[in-house]
Amino acid sequence: MSKDYYKILGISKKASLEEIKRAYYKMAHKYHPDKGSGDEKMFKEVNEAYQVLSDKEKKAQYDKFGRIFEGGGAPPGFDFQWGWGQPNADFESGGFGDLGEMIEEMFGGGFNRKRKDFKKGKSIEITIGISLEDTLKGEEKIITLEKMASCPRCQGVGAEPNTKVKECFSCRGAGQVQQIKKTFLGAFTKNIICPECGGEGYKPEKPCNVCHGEGRIRGQEKLKIFIPAGVDTNQIIKIEGKGDAGRKGGKPGDLYVRILVRKHPVFKRKGDDLYLSMPISFSKATLGDEIEISTLGGKKIVLKIPPGTESGKIVRISKKGIPHFSSYGRGSLYVELVVETPKKLTKRQKELLEKLRKEGI
Repeated sequence: MSKDYYKILGISKKASLEEIKRAYYKMAHKYHPDKGSGDEKMFKEVNEAYQVLSDKEKKAQYDKFGRIFEGGGAPPGFDFQWGWGQPNADFESGGFGDLGEMIEEMFGGGFNRKRKDFKKGKSIEITIGISLEDTLKGEEKIITLEKMASCPRCQGVGAEPNTKVKECFSCRGAGQVQQIKKTFLGAFTKNIICPECGGEGYKPEKPCNVCHGEGRIRGQEKLKIFIPAGVDTNQIIKIEGKGDAGRKGGKPGDLYVRILVRKHPVFKRKGDDLYLSMPISFSKATLGDEIEISTLGGKKIVLKIPPGTESGKIVRISKKGIPHFSSYGRGSLYVELVVETPKKLTKRQKELLEKLRKEGI
C-alpha cells in the first residue's frame, strides 16, 4: 500500500513549501535516532516524505498517481506489491520481515551499517536562557549536565580492574555470526550480531562491579560553555564529545546547546537591530531639543530632536545594536519618537495653550 506522505508529516495537501519544511524539521527532531525518544524507522519515513514533497516534480507525480516512479519502476496506475495471490498483501517468512529488508541483509548491507556506531554515545540537546544584554559580549556559562559518563572503576572498559578481556568464543572476535534462513526463494545466509558478546567481539573475564560491563554510568559533569556575542533565539552551539559516553570505550556523543534569548522590557530585537520607543513632549517635538537616552548596555547618549518632529518619527543611531554573530560590526538602534498629549494641565498651562490656539497653533 502506498505511503501517505502528508499524513507522515502531519500536514494537508494544500501545505506550502515553507509549511512542509517546518513540519519536516519538527518531525525529524522528534524521531532522530540520537534522541532517547527517537525512532529510526519513523525518521527514515519522515526523510522519505520530505524528499518527495519538497521536490516540485516528484510532488506533482505523487499527488497524481499516489507514488513515485523512478529507475524503470512500474508504470503509472500499476501498484505492484509482493504477496500471495492478492495485491497489497504483507509478506513475512522465516523471520526476515518485509522483502526489501530481507534482500538488503542478503547482500550484506544490514549488519555493517548497524554495527558501525552501535557503541557510540547518544548526543544531548539542552536549552540555555540568556538576557538580551548577554548578547552584547561573549561569555562563559557553567552548567551541570546529567549524562552517561565513563565508569571511573573500569575506565570505560567494562571489566573489573586486573582482569582480562577475552576474545568471544562464538564469533572469534568478529562480532557477528552467520544465520541461515529458508524462504520461498530458497535458503539464504545472513550475518547477525553475535548473541554471546552483543557484537563486541570480546567479553570481559569478569564484568565491572560498578557499571556491570557497560563501561559507563549515570552521573553529572560540570561544563564551561562559551556563548559568543550576537547569538539569537534557536541558534545552536555544537560541543563535540560532550554528550553521553559510549559503551565500553566507544566514541562519545555531542552536546547541542540551543539558545533562548529572553524578551527585554524596553528594547525589541529584529535581527541585529534594536528598537526603542521614546515619549517626548509636544513642546520638544515642536521646538526641537536634546534628550538623553540609555542604550542596551546602559551607556547614556544624547539624541537631538529636530524642530517640527511628528509623532512616530524614527531616528537611526548606527552601531548601537547587537554585534553581528559571524562578522565584524553591529546593528543599529532605531528610536521611535512618540509625542505625548498631556492629560492633566495646570491653570497656567491651559492659559498659555489658549493663547497659542488663538495664534493658530
